Amino acid sequence: MLALRTLSLGCLITLLVLVTGSPLPGGAQPLTSSPSSALSSEIDRILDAHWGSTPAFWGIHVVDLENGNTLYAHHADHRLIPASTQKLLTTAAALDQLGSSYRYETELHFNGTTEGAVMRGDLTLRGSGDPTFGSTEIWQRDPLQEWAQKLAEQGVERIEGRLIGDARRFDGTAYPESWDIGYVTRQASRYIGTASSALSYSDNVVALRIQAAAPGQPPDIRPYPNGALTLNNEATTSSRWRGNALHLDRAFESNTIRLHGSVARSYRGTVNVPVTTPTDFAMRSLVLALEEAGIETDLTRVDADTLSTVPDRGSLLFVSLSPPLADIVAVINKRSNNFYAEQLLRTIGWGGSVEGGENRIRQFLRQAGVARPPAIHDGSGLSRRNLVTPKTLTGLLQHMENHPESEAFRASLAGSGERNTTMEYRLSRYNVEAKTGSLRYVRALSGYVTRTDGSRVAFTIMANNYSGGAYRVRRTMDEIVQTLTDAPVL
Repeated sequence: MLALRTLSLGCLITLLVLVTGSPLPGGAQPLTSSPSSALSSEIDRILDAHWGSTPAFWGIHVVDLENGNTLYAHHADHRLIPASTQKLLTTAAALDQLGSSYRYETELHFNGTTEGAVMRGDLTLRGSGDPTFGSTEIWQRDPLQEWAQKLAEQGVERIEGRLIGDARRFDGTAYPESWDIGYVTRQASRYIGTASSALSYSDNVVALRIQAAAPGQPPDIRPYPNGALTLNNEATTSSRWRGNALHLDRAFESNTIRLHGSVARSYRGTVNVPVTTPTDFAMRSLVLALEEAGIETDLTRVDADTLSTVPDRGSLLFVSLSPPLADIVAVINKRSNNFYAEQLLRTIGWGGSVEGGENRIRQFLRQAGVARPPAIHDGSGLSRRNLVTPKTLTGLLQHMENHPESEAFRASLAGSGERNTTMEYRLSRYNVEAKTGSLRYVRALSGYVTRTDGSRVAFTIMANNYSGGAYRVRRTMDEIVQTLTDAPVL
């Protein structure tokens, strides 16, 4: 035993493995430098304290950004479900391809004649994939209402002809093939299951304004804009003052919504429901905006995809510019906006497709020198078929640290304790910039830590197939990150 005390830490670890047949607690890969060994021991202790006797599969990789050395590795080359840390791949590839100053353009054209106060001909509403067009996630004036008001101010009183919705910039596939069908048919909220389209408006959701009625009666439900959804209102108003149990479901790719369950008799609120035909929804919304501005309309809505040849768009009336891409990726990473991420994936993809976006990300990673290409099936991380190694994510973070768009990428990450982000209630006393990830039985955290001595590390922590409460996973991750913030003891 005295002889063992004189052995180096690395030799002792090797001896223990030979004798017991087991690696360090949690399967960590031992490192030889003293600071790294101390860090490894502490992370092992945290994992063993929280998960020593409880099933969970952990993947962790920590890298020193000053010299590129690996400080800790635990199943770092094992591909795991990343959840929303997948958005790091999407946003980094988009910044690399488009640049942080890139702006989407959505246009309204007119090809026809004007006689007095009447416009006759074709209006074409042409999209380029802008997720912010009419969106409530980034504050800006509603472009359709602004355009309608300007036409009214110019003396237009009536518009007759066709309204053509042009969404051909994307391939027309609304959802990634790998998504759970329940995202679209059962959960159906503005945050999960939203259809993508090159012509999107108001996050592609209809606002259902709900007002409780007398107990036993169906609540009053008013969609805005009207006509975009077919509602089967089977819900009731309960006699209780608080507590709602309102549910909605739909058939796949159907705009018929069934509402059932109950609302409290005091309830008054808004539920946002995705549409499955975004192009038609945008056209309906333009017609409504025109009518609200006092302009009569006799417009036939036409999807450009149904036309054998799309007519000349004619003169450009208006163009709406999105905020710069730097602001868009900040919404994606700070708030984990799935719709924005899916729009961005198609924007950078060849042919405006999900598959094209996947190939673009893989190409970007190859050029960045990131090993072990991931399995990519969407841009948001909702798919459980996405598989990424912790080492791939930290490799991406290393690459972006010295990338020309490094500032925009880092600014897109949620800061520890930052309000209205996914990190609002986490690690508020530490200098951390990170992206969270969350699916059922999946949690992930990946980003940067600035240590107390000013040095920086990149880290990825992923947990799959855990049992017990998700709060335990989160607490374990946060304790590991807290450990990373301490300067190494030399």
